[in-house]
Amino acid sequence: MTCKLLPWLVMASSISAFSVQATTMTDYDVLVGSYTAGASEGIYRFRFDTTTGKLDVAPRQVIKSENPSWLTLSKDQRHLYAVNENGPGQTDVVGKVSSFAIDPKTHVVSFINQVESKGDEPTHSSLSGDEHFLFVANYAVHADPGGVLAVVPVGKDGTLSAVAQTSTHPASKVNPERQASSHVHSAVSSPDGKYLIASDLGADKLFVFRYDGKKAQPLQPAKNPSVDLPAGSGPRHLLFSHDGKHAWLTTEMSAQVAVFDYHDGVFKRTQLVELANKEGQQYRAAGGLHASPDGKFLYVANRGDVNELLVFSVNPATGQLKELQRRSVEGKEPREFSFDPSGHFMLIANQKSNQIVTLRVDPKTGLLGETVQALDFDSPSDFRFLTTK
Repeated sequence: MTCKLLPWLVMASSISAFSVQATTMTDYDVLVGSYTAGASEGIYRFRFDTTTGKLDVAPRQVIKSENPSWLTLSKDQRHLYAVNENGPGQTDVVGKVSSFAIDPKTHVVSFINQVESKGDEPTHSSLSGDEHFLFVANYAVHADPGGVLAVVPVGKDGTLSAVAQTSTHPASKVNPERQASSHVHSAVSSPDGKYLIASDLGADKLFVFRYDGKKAQPLQPAKNPSVDLPAGSGPRHLLFSHDGKHAWLTTEMSAQVAVFDYHDGVFKRTQLVELANKEGQQYRAAGGLHASPDGKFLYVANRGDVNELLVFSVNPATGQLKELQRRSVEGKEPREFSFDPSGHFMLIANQKSNQIVTLRVDPKTGLLGETVQALDFDSPSDFRFLTTK
């Protein structure tokens, strides 16, 4: 009799375990980066509920750091890297990068170390595919010394070493105020990890490097070392499609999205999409861009006189875009935005109106819906969800 009942006991135990797991998986931690010239103190860890789409009002943890404007997680989410967007006029005038450990059970974040980024106002970073190096984009507001791409060695324990390699680029000088020098805005690896692509707003170019993680200085110009963009366009952020065959690039100054076919370090532009919907929009500035979890939709921030997110459907064969929606972010200067782990909500960092705004998302249509929450937060800039425990 006992043997006959055993399978049912095992099944009941499994169902109970699944129920507990299902309950806990609605509760996630999200790390929020920020600018610290005002009331913000650095990086904040909040609880996010995927059933309601809301952040707790009070943070679970505050990690003090100067201007941690961009956050990068290791693949196992055991380590966090933050650029400290410091420079002339800031409390700390030296651009830096900080490393933190994340407890895998509690998600408590603790400081490891910090190194100089060898440039002013570092705005973006990313890890190489093998996680041996952190690529840092020093934007540098002022023309002297100008922007710098920096390569920072990363230890297995998350410790950062001094910058091992730098690269600077000649400016286009099309816009005498904003393009008098290099302004490296982002550095992104190709999906296969063979290349690094730096977007330089000051040069109107993408710079393509071949990556070799076995070398102390891992970057060398690729066979096709650069990609020309329209004069005065100001490339900002690059994103590859899920299949790695296409890429999208926001051009900040011209407020456009460039669409590319991509193969083995070579980019071929196939489409240029306007974000501004009226000629009278004087100040325009394309920002971040992210694909939906299934890759069927692309979301792009259009800042300036109009502060909105544009939703595009993605042609899976060509990567080309078709506009579906324009949705106000209900604030000013959406610095970044992110899907929650469920894919049903979008968190928006409205930097200059000091709020985190959460919108509902319809995963089937890609459309952005009602506002779920508007949480007061000083100068938010970036989000990273912790999805492992």
